[in-house]
Amino acid sequence: MKRVSVIIVTYNSEQDIFDCINSIREYADIPLEDIELVVVDNGSLKVDKMFDDLCELWGEDIVLLKNTHNGGYGQGNNIGIRHSSASVILIMNPDVRLASPFFAKPLNAFESDTKLCMYGMKQMLTEKRESRSSFMCTLMMNGYLRTLLEAVCNRLDFYIPRWQYFSGSCFFVRRNMFEDVGLFDESVFMYGEEDDIHWRLMHRWGANFRYDKSMHYLHLTSERQPDFDYEMNIIQAALKHHAKNGYPLEKSLRNFRQIYLCRYWRERFLMTTKGNNCRMKVLQRVLNKLKEM
Repeated sequence: MKRVSVIIVTYNSEQDIFDCINSIREYADIPLEDIELVVVDNGSLKVDKMFDDLCELWGEDIVLLKNTHNGGYGQGNNIGIRHSSASVILIMNPDVRLASPFFAKPLNAFESDTKLCMYGMKQMLTEKRESRSSFMCTLMMNGYLRTLLEAVCNRLDFYIPRWQYFSGSCFFVRRNMFEDVGLFDESVFMYGEEDDIHWRLMHRWGANFRYDKSMHYLHLTSERQPDFDYEMNIIQAALKHHAKNGYPLEKSLRNFRQIYLCRYWRERFLMTTKGNNCRMKVLQRVLNKLKEM
């Protein structure tokens, strides 16, 4: 019987997936035989060679699934979860690298506390540079308050289960509780899943979430460039989740405008030292679009 099922969804991720899995092997503090590794591919160009190489890396025990179509991040994860067997699931992006002993502590926590629903860890951008996104405040919150609370709590590693959700790049969740609330929402192709999942789990099972600042993983996004379409995709996905959960559109748009105003003025302040206003221009475009909406 496997103790944990690791679900990784790939899409042309050949440059990431092997380093990702090598980091699992390096930082696994339980026998590899206790880990069920499930890789779901959403239509990569070189999927056959990638799967052959993954078998050589992990062994015949790996579960490799070719999605019939690219239904998005959530749909791919749901396929992996339904083909897995462990009672605890680890959702993991291909661009994540484990950076500390990783499995024993959360699995022991799930086994000793049957009410524990989700377990999150500290996200790093590099070995020495912390991310400010280990957890985030719900977007169904006043934007000014969200910006302040998120910045302070991440800096202090102070997690508030009722109002804050873990980064979707890497988190543990109890299978039966996740299945009970419907897994990922497959109507959303990508982005914004974490807030929606947290909201559904919390309202069904209570605020039974745990954050462990002593466990680290790297999320290789430090080189990500400002992108208008990326920001708008996040907003549109969140608006869809909010509508589903009965949160008024007017409040959602107001919250987003407050959030992006804070980001805009922060970038404007920093521009004097950075000398690069690319991000500020993207934020201004987003603000203009929100005003239209």
